[in-house]
Amino acid sequence: MAVFDTHKAFEVLIAAGFTERQAKALLEVGSEGYGALATKSDLRELELRLKHDLTLRMGGLVAAGVAIIAVLELLPR
Repeated sequence: MAVFDTHKAFEVLIAAGFTERQAKALLEVGSEGYGALATKSDLRELELRLKHDLTLRMGGLVAAGVAIIAVLELLPR
């Protein structure tokens, strides 16, 4: 899990010319959405889930195709 150092960010903002009030307000607003950010770990987990899902779907399509061909071969001509 990523950690956001608000104290360091506060110091950087003050050094850049923000007032203390502006820096606090910016960090308060920014910190609210910080938990919604995706980490590399989150993205890797999503990638693995998508690959798994696609593998299952493709397997199902192949099985259905084989079943259809088998049924068509059994039909009288």
